[in-house]
Amino acid sequence: MAITNTWNVVSMDSYPEKDNQKDVVFTVHWTLTATDGTYNGSVYGSVGITLNSSESFIPYANLTLDEVVGWVKEALGAEQVAEYEANVAQQIAIQINPPVVVLPLPWTTPTSV
Repeated sequence: MAITNTWNVVSMDSYPEKDNQKDVVFTVHWTLTATDGTYNGSVYGSVGITLNSSESFIPYANLTLDEVVGWVKEALGAEQVAEYEANVAQQIAIQINPPVVVLPLPWTTPTSV
């Protein structure tokens, strides 16, 4: 089954005022969750965001999830984004085919529930 990745923003740290702008985001705390419909994987992180004076400033109240996730992915870079997405896919693969299992001791009889 195909894996669906979902990037989300948990919180954002911001300066009350910086470079003549108000509520300027400087750190985004994010999660990436993945599911194949049965199994799930996740990773949490944070990334610094730099105010770019050459781009138009978006007031805090007007930020959207898509905009901020775009900042996160840009700050991480395509290679790191791919690594995180591979990591959560691997978490799911391990749940499907665990590399380690705990078997009952061979000298005991299993108890039924």
